[in-house]
Amino acid sequence: MDSGPQTGTLCDDNEALDARLMQWLEEMATGSEYALSDFYDATLGKVYGVAIRIVGDAALAEDVVTDVYHDAWNNAATYSRERGRPLAWLLTICRNRALDRYRHESAAARTVEAAAAQQLSDAADEPEVLLASVEEGDAVHALLATISTEDRQLIALAFFKGLTHQQIAEVTAMPLGTVKSRIRRALNSLSEAVPMDLRV
Repeated sequence: MDSGPQTGTLCDDNEALDARLMQWLEEMATGSEYALSDFYDATLGKVYGVAIRIVGDAALAEDVVTDVYHDAWNNAATYSRERGRPLAWLLTICRNRALDRYRHESAAARTVEAAAAQQLSDAADEPEVLLASVEEGDAVHALLATISTEDRQLIALAFFKGLTHQQIAEVTAMPLGTVKSRIRRALNSLSEAVPMDLRV
């Protein structure tokens, strides 16, 4: 019975945030560092979330975040409502910056979070799609967190990177049989971790 008011409140909150972000962008365009500080505080969580999913490393993600807000500061005057919601515009900058960094880093030690983010980033060509994907991806990462780090890496290589079991064995220096059994075990664990109300 109360779903209507909750939806309305969420929409109102989004509209209020959009209005504040647009106001801060206008002030940033005139050189207001106070506006940049407020803009940063209001959006940092989402920006860092996109960055860490793509680059898979906290230090690299922090570098990306720094670049993103530098770009936002320098390009605040170019933002217009026609380019979409302010947060979607900012997350698109973040995605592009993070992908540039991702492509220049070694693929060795990639975590499943980075691989999953690559899939998210490739699919999210539209800013609004990217924004929605960020919000929807939390459940996936929570599910993956239920298995070990090594098993997450194997799942990432198999399903996000598209490697065969033989290729995974070569990359990880594991016996082929071990790779197959661990992937099978990880998939079983993930299946058991899915809430009953979400199972098909």
